[in-house]
Amino acid sequence: MEKTNYTDAIHLGRKIERVRRLRGMTQTDLGDLLGITKQAVSKMEQTEKFDDERLGEIASALGVTIEGLKKYNEETVLYNTNNFYENCGVTTSAVSNNHTFNNFPIEKAIELFEKLLDKERERFEFLKKEKE
Repeated sequence: MEKTNYTDAIHLGRKIERVRRLRGMTQTDLGDLLGITKQAVSKMEQTEKFDDERLGEIASALGVTIEGLKKYNEETVLYNTNNFYENCGVTTSAVSNNHTFNNFPIEKAIELFEKLLDKERERFEFLKKEKE
């Protein structure tokens, strides 16, 4: 496989660090996914260039594409975030001032949804019988 080095106005290590932070990951978390130490992640985040293979591993661990890492910039993230909130009726000022985190386990959400679905089915059957 041909190795290509990439560089940009802001080097890739800093982009990796910013994406890692946006994803809510620590250096230890990323290191665990890559099979390296926290110190190695720190050194990696100070590195300017990466070959395609290594960049692919890092992108995969971060849950982004290689192109996403190469083209990452904070203006795009802010633009996309603002557009997302504008399109869903939430103002960005409300979002930036409200630091609510959802720690609700997905299993509980599914369980509640299934209970609601069962109730609606019972209601439907009741109304169906009533009409007959």
